[in-house]
Amino acid sequence: MKAKEIATQAAVLVSGDRNRSHGDPAANHQAIAEVWNGIIRAAGKAGAAPLDAHDVANLMEGLKIARRYTGAFNIDDYVDGAGYAAVAGEIAAAKP
Repeated sequence: MKAKEIATQAAVLVSGDRNRSHGDPAANHQAIAEVWNGIIRAAGKAGAAPLDAHDVANLMEGLKIARRYTGAFNIDDYVDGAGYAAVAGEIAAAKP
């Protein structure tokens, strides 16, 4: 798969069915941040600034990067990573 195909597939994923399934990406990632912040507090590991939607998108991209280093090659790790990078950029650009 060529870079353009990966980027195109990522664009389809972040703007298509996932928006219908999961709602607005910024709102969805903020909801994830709230859940993760609760888990961090419950684990007694609070102390850093709370996570926000931008952090979640970056962390999910990191998850996809980590997966690239284990197991067999999976193009979805690259497509999804590009999608999370795009969502992180959109969220960052919308910040005041």
